[in-house]
Amino acid sequence: MMRVNNVVTKMQANQMAYGCNFSFPSTTLIELASMAGFDFVTFDSEHGPFTVDMLDDLCRITSALGMTPMARVPNIEDFTILRFLDRGIMGVTGPHIINGDRAKQLANACRYTPRGKRSFGSGRGAYYGSFESGPAYMEHTNNNILVIAQLEDAEVLNNIDDILSVEGIDLFTSGAQDIAQSMGLQGQPNHPDVQAFETKVKELVHAAGRQMAEDVMASVRAANIFLDGCKNYLSQNRS
Repeated sequence: MMRVNNVVTKMQANQMAYGCNFSFPSTTLIELASMAGFDFVTFDSEHGPFTVDMLDDLCRITSALGMTPMARVPNIEDFTILRFLDRGIMGVTGPHIINGDRAKQLANACRYTPRGKRSFGSGRGAYYGSFESGPAYMEHTNNNILVIAQLEDAEVLNNIDDILSVEGIDLFTSGAQDIAQSMGLQGQPNHPDVQAFETKVKELVHAAGRQMAEDVMASVRAANIFLDGCKNYLSQNRS
């Protein structure tokens, strides 16, 4: 039975999907996330210590527990994204999408022809080549891959029309810290100018009939769950 992307399914039903973001590998916490009822987990491979062999096992346990594995990739080169997809990652967030060319590069890398240019492999992500119909597998996979463009640079507004015109990008997301840096406001993600930029981008995305990731996905950081829980516990028991 081929894997189904829980987020895509929830989107089609006009429902919100809930996920947990990991900046570090932990099969135990993935199991707990499943017990808590999360739909997906995301691995931050742009900043986190995720190796290819780790991702194989992390995707294996995530899928076995009925959740969808997703990742923010470190770059949008074809060979980088392919290694994530071949592990079984079903949702890809591409960082620093600053123009239409980069948006198209991201979209092409994530799906098979005729909707993209993904290379075909027979690893874990493709069920080790064990399926009855190659065309049916490729169509199903194309329909269950979620592609998210991260708009986190000030120059995005100069190219927003080109970015939004690219087919194959399903959702858009922001990145306040890097937006702030690109505006000369390093370390100030809550600065009014950064917030105004994010608001403007969101308005333009919606005006084009497209969706932000936050419109359909709600996520919490695994580290924050632990840290906030610990702080609440300590504050209640020290008083």
